[in-house]
Amino acid sequence: MASLAANSIGFIGLGAMGMWMASHLAEKVSKSTKLYVFDIVPTLVDNICLKYPDTVIKATNPKEVIDQSEVLITMLPEGKHVKAVYLEENGVLIGDLLIDCSTIDTASFLEVKNALSKKFPSAKLYDAPVSGGVIGAKKGTISFFLGCAEEDTTDINGMTAILSLVGTKIIPCGGPSLGLAAKLSNNYLSGIIAIACSEAMDMGMRSGLDPRVLAKVYAAGTAQNTICDRFCPVPGVYPEAPSSNGYKKGFKVQLMKKDFSLALDMARRVGSNNVLGDAGLRTYEGASEDERCRDLDSRVVFRYLQGNENWGNESKAESGSALEE
Repeated sequence: MASLAANSIGFIGLGAMGMWMASHLAEKVSKSTKLYVFDIVPTLVDNICLKYPDTVIKATNPKEVIDQSEVLITMLPEGKHVKAVYLEENGVLIGDLLIDCSTIDTASFLEVKNALSKKFPSAKLYDAPVSGGVIGAKKGTISFFLGCAEEDTTDINGMTAILSLVGTKIIPCGGPSLGLAAKLSNNYLSGIIAIACSEAMDMGMRSGLDPRVLAKVYAAGTAQNTICDRFCPVPGVYPEAPSSNGYKKGFKVQLMKKDFSLALDMARRVGSNNVLGDAGLRTYEGASEDERCRDLDSRVVFRYLQGNENWGNESKAESGSALEE
């Protein structure tokens, strides 16, 4: 079973979060461990190899990573990409432990897991989607939701030894695909909160309240939530939030639309009644197609909903006018 002392770890998918996750591994694994990496964007692979030349080894395709790795971690955009890595001809699995951190639909994951079980009975694939955003990935504070039962201590210990180098919370959610079910439920709630926070902020600001004051009110009252605390949709309220940096380097609005849609599909399959779902999905679909919002952090819904992003400059102008008087 894989452990912290694994001789080789593979990482496929160096996106906004994957790059930080792989970087934490490169910095914290033992000196004898090699990290094999691949992404469809060659410059991403080159950059991490240059940064950690003694640990990270470049691969030119997924098969090279798989062939060399005792442990494989994947962080991919959609179910079709996960299927391509694990099921297509170039995916010859020899790893002891396979950890998919992608956020995909539960049906696709189970399809991959079942196919692998038939072809490679010894291969152990687990869903382990993450939460915490790009900020959390950068800080190494993300959470993992494992599709693994608490009593599966051997497998949990093996995954914990590795994933604890990348994040701070590792939560067993039950059997296969339940990590993904937990993540989709989480992202549905996160997406709804971001819209509600944007609307509530806009409502208060139009009434004359400073958004920084509103943030303090929410934090002190029953509306307290992580989105407002650390990912506030209003620019200038929380300095590290993507909104305060042009809505850049966050969880892209298109990805939120994807996850939100997957969550609603799951809700329909299990018979859940989601009264806010359709309105939320329409909002993220609209923002994803809006040139002012596309490719930006999903909390850009504040902009899409016509929120005032220039409140800070207006406050300064008003202060200056008052001083002149």
